[in-house]
Amino acid sequence: MESREIRIASPGRGVRDITRPCEAFVDEVAASGDGLLHVFVPHATAGVLTMELGSGSEDDLMAALDELLPRDDRWVHRHGSRGHGADHLLPLLVAPSLTVPVVGGRLALGTWQSIAFVDPNPDNSERRVRLSFQPA
Repeated sequence: MESREIRIASPGRGVRDITRPCEAFVDEVAASGDGLLHVFVPHATAGVLTMELGSGSEDDLMAALDELLPRDDRWVHRHGSRGHGADHLLPLLVAPSLTVPVVGGRLALGTWQSIAFVDPNPDNSERRVRLSFQPA
C-alpha cells in the first residue's frame, strides 16, 4: 500500500475540491493498475465526500449543515468560534473518510462527481488529508 499525507488550504468554512491532488497521487502510484483510493481526514471537525461541485451545491451543502447544526450557543462543547460545538457533530453527516475505486489507473468517479473536502470550522487555514492506494 502507498500512502501520503497532503496539506491543503482550508476554505476557512466551506467546501474545497480536492479531486486533482487525489488524481495526481493515483497517477503517481497506480500506474495503469486497479485498486482503491482511500481518502482520510484526520480532523474532528472536517470531512470528505463525493458530490457535484461548481453548480452551487457547495453553498447548498453549507446551508443545509447550518440548518441541521446551527452555529449558536446551544452546544456543550464551547471552545473556539461561536457554534464550534456543531463542528464536532459534522461526522454524523459528513464522514472523515471515503474510498474511490481506481480502474486502469484512473479514479472511477461518476460524470459529475468530485472529491470534496468539507470544513465548517472557520478557525483553521490549513488541513491535512491522508491518501492511501491499495492495489488490486
